[in-house]
Amino acid sequence: MASKSEVLGSRTTRLTDFTATIAALPRWSILLFAAVAVRALTFGNPVVHVDEEFYFVTAQQMLHGAVPFVDVWDRKPVGLFLIYLLPAAFGVPAGIWIYQAMALAAVVGTAMLIARLAEKAGWERGALTVALLYIFLINFGDGQGGQAPVFYNLLMAWAFLLVVPKPDDRSDDHRRVQRAMFAMLIVGVAMQVKYSVVFEAMFLGLWLMWREVRLGTSTVHVIRRACLWASAVWLPTFIAWAAFILIGHGDAWFYANFGSIVDRLSDPPAVLLRAFLKIALILAVPLIVSGLSRHVPVKDPSEHPVRALFFGWLIASVIGLLVFGSWFNHYALPVMVPASLCCAGYLGGTAFGRKWLGPAMLLAAGGGGEYTAWSAMWHRGNAEQLDALADGIGQGSGCMYVYSGNAILYSYTNRCTVTPWIFPSHLSRERENGALGVDQLDEINRIFNQKPEIVVMRPTYFGERMASHRLAVKRMDKMGYRLRGRWPLGDLYISVYELPEALKAAPPRFASSKP
Repeated sequence: MASKSEVLGSRTTRLTDFTATIAALPRWSILLFAAVAVRALTFGNPVVHVDEEFYFVTAQQMLHGAVPFVDVWDRKPVGLFLIYLLPAAFGVPAGIWIYQAMALAAVVGTAMLIARLAEKAGWERGALTVALLYIFLINFGDGQGGQAPVFYNLLMAWAFLLVVPKPDDRSDDHRRVQRAMFAMLIVGVAMQVKYSVVFEAMFLGLWLMWREVRLGTSTVHVIRRACLWASAVWLPTFIAWAAFILIGHGDAWFYANFGSIVDRLSDPPAVLLRAFLKIALILAVPLIVSGLSRHVPVKDPSEHPVRALFFGWLIASVIGLLVFGSWFNHYALPVMVPASLCCAGYLGGTAFGRKWLGPAMLLAAGGGGEYTAWSAMWHRGNAEQLDALADGIGQGSGCMYVYSGNAILYSYTNRCTVTPWIFPSHLSRERENGALGVDQLDEINRIFNQKPEIVVMRPTYFGERMASHRLAVKRMDKMGYRLRGRWPLGDLYISVYELPEALKAAPPRFASSKP
């Protein structure tokens, strides 16, 4: 009979063999398997997040001829909607699977780049750990689907990889200068996915100038190169603006992309505090461990500027998070790239980090992130519930107005819209009042004057402008709308109202908000 020590030794050997087998696999396969495992819960679910629903619907509207910021309004840059064009072309439900597959690829690609960046800093022993950490962490920030940072994080990681300093860098190396220009162009493309990248872009530009000074570049050449890089980062934005000027909508583009951001109101202090504390809780441990990484010694002096670049990137991303405010969960996603990266120093460079803290962080992030994704699905709903709701609405020829609820219903019912403001909270949320280029109440009145056949309304929510709610209810009562039914979606019941047959009138698709 085998002794206790022999049994334990056998188990340890099998565990070691299993660990060695996993470690021998290609890195991409490990990361892909991990990403599929923690994201599979959401595959095919069209109601992962209201933002993604809207991006998909907007892309579909564009494929039918709608002009962004005119026929369908939002303040996100046009590049984000271009990402969704391909999946939108396949309709629903196939397009839902396609955009989620694209998001999966972006997440795995970003994790691969994080691991490569960690190796550049001399943190190779923690590279795989922090790549996995990023994949697990993003579920805490509503990154289980296709949020904007899921896509532009890949671009930002690529840009920083291009400019990582090398020991043999020279001021007169034109290929190095060109790589920096290409990196800034990539950052510019990322800005056309979401403008919150601007703080990281500013840091990278200033760091490149500082690097030139350190390499002995003359002041004149530093200024010339800085102008070149600044032009590269703003080129995609200027191209987008010029395109809208050419089609006669330059003013609409400018207000939606910049003016409306300034005009938007702030949430109440209690809401802001709660959102900030939640963000702080999500990021606390990665930021603390990143700070500990600063004390991990370098093996080669050439690693100092690389690590300084990465820590600076982390600080810039945190500043961007703090300055933009609002602090929805997904606002933490851009910080998670440099935060995960900078954890590599401590998690790979210390015995405690490798044996205890790293595995513990992965376990907590994986389990907690999966629970967060499951909780979000329980609250927001799933494909079966949305199908039942869409069937209840039906696919008639009459138009629909989703006053509050899910914009993806436009895709699932094929009903026409009656307003460019199809993202429901634009006309119903208090903080959007005065930041749309149109008065909320006037637009709601204009919508009901078009007699939409169907009106969708969820229960009142915190932050809703009650004047908008009362006006919508008043107009429905006056026009004789009848309750068709209520359908469950997540932890809510969505009410569907229909106009009596005699009053129905179908307005033209993509009707302008202008009188």
